[in-house]
Amino acid sequence: MGGKSTTKAGYFDKLKGLLEEYKSIFIVTVDNVASQQMHEIRQSLRGKSVVLMGKNTMVRRAIKTFQNDNPEYERLLPHVRGNVGFVFTNEDLKETREKILSNRVAAPARAGAVAPGDVFVPAGNTGMEPGKTSFFQALGVPTKIARGTIEITTDLKLVQAGTKVGASEATLLNMLNISPFTYGMGISQIYDDGQTFAPDVLDIEEEQLLKALSSAIAAVTAISLAANYPTIASINHSVAIGMRTSIMNITKISLAAGYPTTPSVKHSLLNSYKNLLAIALETEYEWPAISQMKAIAKDPSLAQSAAAPEAATEAAKEEAPKAEEKKEEEEEEDEDMGFGLFD
Repeated sequence: MGGKSTTKAGYFDKLKGLLEEYKSIFIVTVDNVASQQMHEIRQSLRGKSVVLMGKNTMVRRAIKTFQNDNPEYERLLPHVRGNVGFVFTNEDLKETREKILSNRVAAPARAGAVAPGDVFVPAGNTGMEPGKTSFFQALGVPTKIARGTIEITTDLKLVQAGTKVGASEATLLNMLNISPFTYGMGISQIYDDGQTFAPDVLDIEEEQLLKALSSAIAAVTAISLAANYPTIASINHSVAIGMRTSIMNITKISLAAGYPTTPSVKHSLLNSYKNLLAIALETEYEWPAISQMKAIAKDPSLAQSAAAPEAATEAAKEEAPKAEEKKEEEEEEDEDMGFGLFD
């Protein structure tokens, strides 16, 4: 009696230590996994992960004891059923999953076993004598006699995934030396930082998550805006849309009130300069930059004469490269004139 209590206490301590040391747990199924294969799996995970097996009753009792201090452990309880075990790790979940699932061994079909996948009998010569033809016919396998042996003419699905293997099917597969099944650890659930999820969640790429998140935010924003119910998404959307309108309104109000704000400063400076130009044109006050403007205001024809030199200057700039090119061509012609290639 004392020996059982000691063993139980030791298991509880080991399980508690692993739960505290590792943040992630793979809840694995070990149906049809032999002891030698389990040993090989432990070796492949050594140094990075720890495999712990135990009776479900003892595991549940231990977890219920620990959940007083760590309520999140309760999420493990629904998955402790059947022939399962734990793989504790702090490594990358995808890499650990690959290591767990990679160790598989081929196994012959056994009568009564549930087929994990479809089983096919390939076409080809079996090497068996013709006397066993009736056995193939009973299972509906198409055959013919070729060179004194039985030959299967077409591929045939003998067992469907999820169904039990019959005695006749198991016998035929063994006669053909076909080991259709592979056995190893399976993964039923993953526990990570207090949450449990199915292993196929690891197949979701980051781009898919971002796309789904963007769609969800857009949907929440549309609903909250339509319902006139404020949420963070709708507030951000409203701020983004209303920012420009708000700035324009602030600018108009500040300009009308004569109160300077950051958005209105550039407008105020521009309006002030316009007012200064108007005053200078109506008075004798002037400065170098306004002199030409005042002269043009008195005599509009000066605007055309002022524009003409500028146009002439631009034309001269365009003609200058052409003149230089023409001059270079003339010089080249002068240099070559009167001389042949061999003079």
